[in-house]
Amino acid sequence: MPAKKGGKKGKRGKKGGGEPVKRILIIKEDGQEYASVSDLLGNCRMRLSCFDGVERIGIVRGKMRKRVWIAKGDIILVGTRDFQDDKVDIIHRYNPDEVRVLQKRGELPTNLTIVEQDVVIGSESDDDLFMSNEPIDIDDI
Repeated sequence: MPAKKGGKKGKRGKKGGGEPVKRILIIKEDGQEYASVSDLLGNCRMRLSCFDGVERIGIVRGKMRKRVWIAKGDIILVGTRDFQDDKVDIIHRYNPDEVRVLQKRGELPTNLTIVEQDVVIGSESDDDLFMSNEPIDIDDI
């Protein structure tokens, strides 16, 4: 008789039991820009409000499809195209703690705050911040 109970349904939900993985903070380089997701269009395409003031269409790259889920209001890193100004490729999604570190470093606008995974521009009160239990490396600040 097998030692395990249940079949496929008994295996669900057993992956994420440990501590969150600490990631290396990715800073934008030449040809990249920070953006906020303003609308989901479907077929791995999104309407983005880039922090350089231009509204663009973002396409999720193949390595991120079905692995990284992007919601409305997320802060992401995009790679611009030389041959198309209105389309960009989505490279990386930042979690709320990484967004705070980028703000402290001066990479993102200071009037940007995070409220439960939604981005609000113009609110500067610290009461609206979403707190999580993920560790932050103090050396990165």
